[in-house]
Amino acid sequence: MTKIIGLTGGIGSGKTTIANYFHSFGIPLYIADDEARKLMQSVEIVNSIKDAFGESIFENDILVREKLAKIVFDNPEKLQILNAIVHPAVKSHFKNWLLQHQSNSFVIYEAAILFESGSYKNCDFVIAVTAPVDIRIERVMKRDKITRELILKRMEAQWTDEQRISKSDFVIENISLEKAKQKAEEILKILEKRQ
Repeated sequence: MTKIIGLTGGIGSGKTTIANYFHSFGIPLYIADDEARKLMQSVEIVNSIKDAFGESIFENDILVREKLAKIVFDNPEKLQILNAIVHPAVKSHFKNWLLQHQSNSFVIYEAAILFESGSYKNCDFVIAVTAPVDIRIERVMKRDKITRELILKRMEAQWTDEQRISKSDFVIENISLEKAKQKAEEILKILEKRQ
C-alpha cells in the first residue's frame, strides 16, 4: 500500500524546494497548489467561480488570479467559498493521480493548507517545513514581487508554524537549505524503516 506523506508549511517556508528535494530521490510528487491552478482553468470551475465572485475578476474570459486573491485574502468567508469550489476537484484529481503511482512505496502530497483543508486526514505521515516569519516574508517579496502587507494577509489566512508542528510527525526547519536537506534525508531513512 502506497503511503501518502503530507508536506506542508506556510507561505515562504520553502516547502516546494523541500518537496522537490524528496522528488529528486525518485518519490512521486503532487503539488496541490499547482494542480489547483490548472483545475481552475476547467470550464466547470471557471463557471462556479464566476457564479460566486462575478465577471469582474476575469479578463477576456481568463481568471485574473491577483484580483481573486485580493478578494479572498481580505475576506475569510470568501476564501471558504473558493476553497469549497476548488478543494473537491483537487481531492478527486489526486485520487486518480495516486492510482497511477500505486507501485511506489511513498508519494509526497505538498499543500500549503494541508491542515486547513482537512487533507492531512488522508496522509500516513505529515512533515511541516518551518522558517522564521521575517525570512519567509523576504523570500516571498523576492519571489512574487508583492508587498509585505499582502504577504501578512496571506499568512493570517494560514495556520501558524506552532499549529502545524503540533499536528505533524516531522519538522524541517528551513533556514539553511543544506541543514534542511540533511533533515529531509534523515526523515526519509526513518520512513523507509517504517514501510
